[in-house]
Amino acid sequence: MKKEPLKVGFDLDGVILYNPARVARPILSLFRNIFLHKPKKQFYIPQSIIGKLFWSILHKTSFRPASGYERIKKLVDENKINAYLITGRYRVLKSDFEDWTDKLNAKSVFTEVLYNKNNKQPHEFKKQVIEKLNLDIFVEDNWDIIKLLAQEKRNSLTILWITNFLDRVIPYQYKFSSLNQIVDFLEKRFKF
Repeated sequence: MKKEPLKVGFDLDGVILYNPARVARPILSLFRNIFLHKPKKQFYIPQSIIGKLFWSILHKTSFRPASGYERIKKLVDENKINAYLITGRYRVLKSDFEDWTDKLNAKSVFTEVLYNKNNKQPHEFKKQVIEKLNLDIFVEDNWDIIKLLAQEKRNSLTILWITNFLDRVIPYQYKFSSLNQIVDFLEKRFKF
């Protein structure tokens, strides 16, 4: 009997795209909690022109495909996984998101390519998509989002975390330092 491909969702920034600035995530999270007085379940959604401009500039730090992306494409080509690109990027980043999907040839690699066009909280958007697609695995780089997804996840979902230099001390069962390590894990665990 032929095995069904594993259904794996991938975040964009910091996962499919290399983003060295993601090391600042814990600093930005602390800033959000202290100075913006945002609850831990609230992420910043840019509304003003300056906020949207800042958000657009901030996301330019995702500047190339992550090492390991070619291996993801190979797993898709070999029918080992069905890959889904799921990003919490807001509507203000639509143009940049579309540019990246073209550069990555994403529509030929991923079964679906989804972004947060209705400006929902990123963790809520991802949770809804993960449940709708009934994913087996989701790969994320933002610890705050992982914590929120893990609180409400169904038992069969495994969330893999690409950590960064400052967050590496946080204990988590499925913690990796790169997309290549994620692919190594998938190949070993699922005997690809």
